[in-house]
Amino acid sequence: MTGFIKNLFLYSVGHTYSNLSRLFLRLFTGIMFLQLSIRQMLNFEELTHAYDGFLGLSPEGAMTVLVVIELLCAVCIMLGFLTRLAVLFPLGLMLIAERVLLSSQASATGLFNFAPGYPVMFIGIFVFLLLSGPGKISLDYIIAAHFTESAADEKVIENA
Repeated sequence: MTGFIKNLFLYSVGHTYSNLSRLFLRLFTGIMFLQLSIRQMLNFEELTHAYDGFLGLSPEGAMTVLVVIELLCAVCIMLGFLTRLAVLFPLGLMLIAERVLLSSQASATGLFNFAPGYPVMFIGIFVFLLLSGPGKISLDYIIAAHFTESAADEKVIENA
């Protein structure tokens, strides 16, 4: 019995399945962000009338930019492609959303029509992915492994 308990704890300490966990987190977050952008596309007309544009863009142009950023970043996060870069844009968007929800503007805008705390969940996940990276089950890892292998091959040729 003690052997079973010892193996259970030693195995769980040494094998954390962190790459599989990061894959799950990336897929979960990407799907959640995709459904958010799809919901915004379906309610495009109502949302464009609910707020003013930003950066000098019209409300339609600003909403289009937001939806495209959300779609592209969600797909990149799910694939693990340029993950740390793809997380920055939605992270900023969720920081703005939380600020708007906590301010007096929350009732004036329909753009962020979810409950306070929802953006905080995304912020936490995005910060985790920014710090930890996508893991080995990602396009980033495959690309990095290819370049590392190519560099090692070039060094072997140079030393020969």
